[in-house]
Amino acid sequence: MAAVQRWRDEIHVANPGRATPGFVRFARGFLWSLVRIAHRATLSGAEHLSASGPYLLVANHSAGMAVAEILSISALWLRQLGPERPLAAFAHPLSFRLFPASIVLRHIGAIPSTYAAAETTLAAGVPVLAFPGGDYEAMRPVWQAHRVDFGGRKGFLRIARKMRVPIVPMGIRGSHFTAPILWRSRVLAWLLVAPRLIGLKRWSITLFGLLGTLAIVFGTSWAWPWRALVSFAFLASPLVFFSWIPSTIRMRIGPPIQPGELFPDHTDATLGRALTRVEGDVQRLVDHTR
Repeated sequence: MAAVQRWRDEIHVANPGRATPGFVRFARGFLWSLVRIAHRATLSGAEHLSASGPYLLVANHSAGMAVAEILSISALWLRQLGPERPLAAFAHPLSFRLFPASIVLRHIGAIPSTYAAAETTLAAGVPVLAFPGGDYEAMRPVWQAHRVDFGGRKGFLRIARKMRVPIVPMGIRGSHFTAPILWRSRVLAWLLVAPRLIGLKRWSITLFGLLGTLAIVFGTSWAWPWRALVSFAFLASPLVFFSWIPSTIRMRIGPPIQPGELFPDHTDATLGRALTRVEGDVQRLVDHTR
């Protein structure tokens, strides 16, 4: 555990929340065209954001690796608000050690999802984007697509309380349909081995993963051991979360919730009430974003 904590602490992001000029050009050009055509993505409610100073932008999370979701946020944020308005998105610490994710994350100014990184970034006046539901919410089955459920996680609330920054809710609707998930399981993460090696507690069977496995098993002439091996490797890979359905993605930002309103004291009961409040605000944004 000490070794794991050490490599987390050693991750350094030079300019948190600041996209590189090359990525800004890419996002305003090709990426914007891609999300506009494939997902008709929109971002509304930006008037609720403070023009300066730190805050915690808190959103629901969808579609496993959330590729379409992250690309849409990046493109619309840089096009509508510009690179002058920084936003440091949380990413799993291990992602900063894996190519090519490590390169992409540094180009967009993301930070590892640790207390230390969040506190340092907020103290520098840079807002942070958090998805408290993490893999629990992102890997929920598709029939729960519009359900906001952070799985009881309160780490983001502890950060906001300690740093005395407002929480700004954001609801995202439609992204879960870009990579439909059929089943979520802790056991699956252990059976497939690879998900646990990259730090994920859950894994999912997706529609794309199921169809791909059937194609490997029944659509190839390989020997059965090879079919089984390739199927196993495919189901354990991030490829199963490929965003292949052009679902419309709508994102809406709501009014900020001030720390004095959320945290009148430092008790655990206050954190529980704050979690209910934030989840409820994000859920209302999802319900009214059609």
